[in-house]
Amino acid sequence: MEGLGKGRLDADDRRHLVSVLRLREGEAVSVVDGHGWRQACTFGPGGELEPDGEPAWEPPGRPAVTVAFAVPKGDRAEWAVQKLTEIGVDRIVLIAAQRSVVRWSGERAGRHLERLRAVARAAACQSRRAWLPVVEGPVALAELAAQAVAPPAASATVSGDVTPARGEAGIGPLGPLAVAEPGGAPPALTLPTLVVGPEGGWSPSELDLDLPKVGLGPTVLRTETAAVVGATLLTALRARLVSPTLQVQG
Repeated sequence: MEGLGKGRLDADDRRHLVSVLRLREGEAVSVVDGHGWRQACTFGPGGELEPDGEPAWEPPGRPAVTVAFAVPKGDRAEWAVQKLTEIGVDRIVLIAAQRSVVRWSGERAGRHLERLRAVARAAACQSRRAWLPVVEGPVALAELAAQAVAPPAASATVSGDVTPARGEAGIGPLGPLAVAEPGGAPPALTLPTLVVGPEGGWSPSELDLDLPKVGLGPTVLRTETAAVVGATLLTALRARLVSPTLQVQG
């Protein structure tokens, strides 16, 4: 995935193309670098990729959508990262909430992050994304809130006249942040960073941060479900698949 032009696929990518997608010699395949560049290729003999034309640049979505969630139990984090990647989230952050049951630190945190990044990479290939999401953490809610900034107006669009060099482009800074809480306002692109707490809820000191709150519906959701629901709403708003002003008449 992370490479453009003529070359031999690694074992995992070749296995995916041959065993999963059933690709045959002479068929078309798209190669991306994870930073917006896409190269059309032909699947050649021995697993080599033959470039077809010049690479094309796909600008990132604006605003960048970030979904952060408290580390859940078992393999739920992997499931969430897979689905968030498929949906189109740009940044995925693991939160070390004060009421989290699962705690990652030191080498354990590093191993888990590497696994989650591998899950995101596979999901990006499956969903044919040109951008690989950033996966990071775990961080405390207060630390994440301190990183959130209001992006300048000029960053809302990417000029079609300026194409960055390969590897130079990024998804941009962490945007304004809101926490998912029952009774909050509807999700909006003015708050493109959504944080989902643990199933035990936020602690009083975390709520004292007085962050904006958004609601995700009338029912109580598991952490990973809430993350996927919030991601779906934000990316649908960004793609203009739904309207923030739509009202249902009773």
